[in-house]
Amino acid sequence: MTTKDEITFEDALEKLETIVEKLEEGDVPIEKAINYYQDGMNLSKLCNDKLKNVQEKMTQIMNEQDELEPFDIQEEE
Repeated sequence: MTTKDEITFEDALEKLETIVEKLEEGDVPIEKAINYYQDGMNLSKLCNDKLKNVQEKMTQIMNEQDELEPFDIQEEE
């Protein structure tokens, strides 16, 4: 796997989805399933870290007076 600075969020998410699909099929040898699980957890952490980084950047957006103001992300319920 590439380093986390080289992989995009979209690529990591796509790889994570592929791993989930393989594990859901259920016909994976246990050793391979463990490797998939470990890779999936690493990809999940990478995606979470990238999202957190973007959220931190988005919390400060310039308003019309060039002042920084907080930006809250509204989660869907």
